[in-house]
Amino acid sequence: MSLFYKLSILMGLIVAVSNYLVQFPIKYYGLDDILTYGAFSYPITFLITDLANRAYGKAVARKVVYVGFFIGVLLTLFVSTNFSDVISIRIAIGSGVAFFLAQNLDVQIFDHLRKKIWYVAPLTSSILGSVTDTFLFFSIAFYATGIPWITLALGDLAVKLFIALTMLIPFRLLLKSVKDISGKSVLGI
Repeated sequence: MSLFYKLSILMGLIVAVSNYLVQFPIKYYGLDDILTYGAFSYPITFLITDLANRAYGKAVARKVVYVGFFIGVLLTLFVSTNFSDVISIRIAIGSGVAFFLAQNLDVQIFDHLRKKIWYVAPLTSSILGSVTDTFLFFSIAFYATGIPWITLALGDLAVKLFIALTMLIPFRLLLKSVKDISGKSVLGI
């Protein structure tokens, strides 16, 4: 199985798992109004997009996003969407809209910055994608529901930004097995 298919399937699985986990606030240390479990898995999607972009370029990275989007939406609809619960439906819609826009933004920013030193493109694109995704998702899924969506969004974003920073470690390690489409050193050094 090619890297393209592995990344696409992994993308869809991470999206579906994250959509399920976002329904559960962390009930320890008073974090239930600030953080959900989905905040810890979802940022991996930006690593997947960035690896696809580095290995194949912008066009194929977008295809990974599209295939991952399709898989993620299907799995979310069948696994974690309760059609009798409006919030569950809003989570599915919010996830789809936020994922699609934020991942495409990530692809565009990464492609624009790909020639900078190795960490600039993945860090910048992941940060801007995370901000976009977080506020789109939480406002669509939870606005006017009584759920403290702003504090949940801020807590979620804090975790996403921390994970975006830590995802630089596997990104750097995986660069050795990924050739840049330009044929130049992917490390920018």
